[in-house]
Amino acid sequence: MTDNAPRFWRAIPQRYNLIGTHCSNCNEYYFPPRNVCPNCRRSAQMEEHKFKGTGTVVSCTTIYSATEDFKRQTPYHLAIIQLDEGPRMTGQVISGPSGVKIGMKVKPVFRILGKEGERGIIYYGTKFAPLEG
Repeated sequence: MTDNAPRFWRAIPQRYNLIGTHCSNCNEYYFPPRNVCPNCRRSAQMEEHKFKGTGTVVSCTTIYSATEDFKRQTPYHLAIIQLDEGPRMTGQVISGPSGVKIGMKVKPVFRILGKEGERGIIYYGTKFAPLEG
């Protein structure tokens, strides 16, 4: 199974591309993707949607003590980000010494998320960075 890990991670499009769904019936957006709209149920018209990834920090914290996998990264910032299209998601925010603040605008960046197994297979995904300007 470890030999297939890179292919496995590439097979999860939302990890790399922020792919969710949009209900064209009620105009709601969802991340992660859903098969059924909780508003419209059976009358839902779900379609794939690629999010821009820009959004606003609505809640945040700084992690100072982490598991062995993340120890090298401490301190690091986690936030709940409300994407411009509406859904909220949790993500790591890469920030300078000033940290992360509620209301901060962010953009997506492609970074290493971690390593898996004894072989140290690296997997990548979306983190966030402050949006300049």
